[in-house]
This record gives sequence, structure tokens and C-alpha cells, in this order.
Amino acid sequence: MYKEKIVNLKFKNVLLALLLAISYKGLSQQEKDTTKLMNVRYGSKGIELETRDKKFLFQLQSRFQFRFSTPYDTDPLTYDDYSQDAKTTFKINRARLKIGGHAFEPWLKYYWEYELSQSNLLDFRIMIEKWDWLSFKVGQWKTEFTRERFISSGEQQMVERSLINRPFTVDRQLGVEVYGHLKGAGIADFNYWAAALTGTGRGSTSNDDNHLMYFGRAQWNFLGRFLDFEGCDLEFHEKLTPIIAFSAITNRSPYTRFSQAGGGSLDGFENGLPGQYRVNQWNFETAFMYRGFSWQSELHTKEIIDKINNDDTTIMKGYYVQAGYFFHNVFEWWPKHLEMAGRHAAYRPDNSIRENRQDESTLAFNWFFKGHKNKLTSEVSYFTFQDKTLSLQQGWRFRIQWDISL
Repeated sequence: MYKEKIVNLKFKNVLLALLLAISYKGLSQQEKDTTKLMNVRYGSKGIELETRDKKFLFQLQSRFQFRFSTPYDTDPLTYDDYSQDAKTTFKINRARLKIGGHAFEPWLKYYWEYELSQSNLLDFRIMIEKWDWLSFKVGQWKTEFTRERFISSGEQQMVERSLINRPFTVDRQLGVEVYGHLKGAGIADFNYWAAALTGTGRGSTSNDDNHLMYFGRAQWNFLGRFLDFEGCDLEFHEKLTPIIAFSAITNRSPYTRFSQAGGGSLDGFENGLPGQYRVNQWNFETAFMYRGFSWQSELHTKEIIDKINNDDTTIMKGYYVQAGYFFHNVFEWWPKHLEMAGRHAAYRPDNSIRENRQDESTLAFNWFFKGHKNKLTSEVSYFTFQDKTLSLQQGWRFRIQWDISL
């Protein structure tokens, strides 16, 4: 009896060991099978997980901007801003989490972006890009109205966008869009975008009335080469790659400006009632890159019609020109990873009063450790504020920023 118990115990131990071995082998086989199905790598858009059949792709990336500025950080907007007390600032200017990829098919794409420092959901969109000539987008994103605003803040040439960005950008909107690339022979090469949007800014899921925002952009790639939305000629375009674009927007809402925070009001305008302001905007744009040199410019007109107060109309105008160059192409002693860039911007808040004008001139230097993914930018800016009833105001600003994507 005692011997029988010992035999049974040994049999149970052997059986348990056998089951454990089979389980371990099964788990190992499962891990091997999973590895066979999935590729894991670190790419240009962060950590990437992709199935072997290429039908599913998941990309995860974070980005941070650390900024020092003196005597102030934001652009001076009013006459009194020039006489404000100096406030030297060090801050985390942006902290972003980005997720993108495709699902089911490579042409069914998705993307969303979250601002961690302000707890804002910035972008969320689905794109159907099966055909080059006809694509669709639905969700919330930055409209392609201006090149300067559409370029990611992590791929800018300067520390920040120009003086005219605030009054003329339409920023992020919720809606639907159709777009495409019409690739013909020679100079017959065009891109187009057309969208219907809520016209009430980021985070707003409904309109204030029955009037939507309508947007259109036509871009001519007249040498047959498309130019990406990015600052600096890091790719060193061997062939001249220029574009000319025209874009327009019309909207009726309570707002006269937009930003990451959503809808707002420009100086001189009160917070409006539903449908109070009809805003029409036009933008003419040029850009090109060639062998380390980059250029971009925008010329804006904005018409604001107060539909409640006798159709009172204000016309604003503004422009900027910007260029940068890697001088190591000319001077051997110039560091290869150093770019110098300059920008001039001007803005008239009321074009009927020609004496009222704001100007910005900026000189910047970029050191690229790893392209736009890891770079250091320093800049010095000079601002002037002219008002026919006041004396000329002017001031300097210095900023330095480290931008890194992980």
C-alpha cells in the first residue's frame, strides 16, 4: 500500500512535469508566432508596430519644446505691451503625444494628437487615401489655409510662427475635406483641397447657426515636383522645387480669430453673438527649396463684416517673407548642421488707416542634431508698433528653444 502511494505520487509528478513542459512549449510557440506576425521598429514617426501583411500600422511618438525667452515670450499685440515689465521665461512650451498609422488597408489612415501640458485634444482624423487624385478626410485638423500654420511646430524654421499668424490663421476646425494630387505632364501638376467645416474652432462639436465655414486651396507645382509642408531644406533638393498657391475661406460665426484654444476675438472686436461676423479671407503663397536654400511667403487679406451693426466692414492686410540657407555649401568653415534664417512680417489691423502698422524682423540660427527630431533654435527679433495717434514703440526679444521628438 505504501509502495503504491509512492508510485502514484511519482506518476503525478511526472504527469505535472509533462504538462508544464507542454504548456511552456505552447507559450513559446505562441510567442514565436506573434513575432512572425508583427514587426517592431523605431522609425521617423517614433515606435512603430506593423503586421507582416502591411495591413495594420501603429505609430507612437512624443515631442517636447523647452523654451527660454527675454524680456517676453509672446509677440507684443498692443501699444501697452511694449512698456510692460520684463519677464524672463523658461517653460515647457509644448508637450505632445502623437498616434497614427493605418488599419485594415494601407490607404485607410488615422491620426490623433494630444497636448499634454494643456490637456487639449488637438487632432483626430480619419483619411481615405486610396487614390492620389481623390482623397477624403473627416475629423478635426489644422486647415491647409496657410503654409506657415500648417507646418508642424516641430518642423518650423524659427522658434515660433510670425506676427501675422495670430490675426490670419483659421487654425483647427472640425469637418470633412476632399483633396488630391492631379499629376499631369510637365507644368500640369496641381494639388487641391476643399472642405466644409463647423467654423467655430478646436473642441467645438456644433455650429452657432446654419452657416458653415467653407475652405479651398489650389496649389500649382509648376516644375512637376511637390514641396512638403516643412521648414528648412534638410533634404537638400538637387532640383528646384517651387510652388504657388491660392487659398480662400468664408465663415459666419461669433469669432474674428482662431487659435489652439478655439474661437476668439481680435483687438477692437467684442465677443460676438451667433452669426454676427462674416469673415472672408484670401491668401497668396509662394515657396521653394533648392540645394540647401528655402523660401516661403504669404500675402493675406481679411474682411470682417459686422452683420448686426450695419454691415460695418474692416479690411486687414498682412504679409511675411522668410528664407534660410545652409552656408556650408559655400563656406567650408561653416558647420554642416547649422542653418541661418531670416524673416520679415508686417500687419495692418485696418487697411483704411495706413499709418497704423506692426512689423517684425527676426534672425534665427538652427543647429540640427538629428534633423527636426532633435534641434536647437535661437533667434533675435525686433518689433515696431505704429499708430497715428501715438508715438512709435519698438523693442527687442531673444529666444532659444530645444525641440526633441522621442
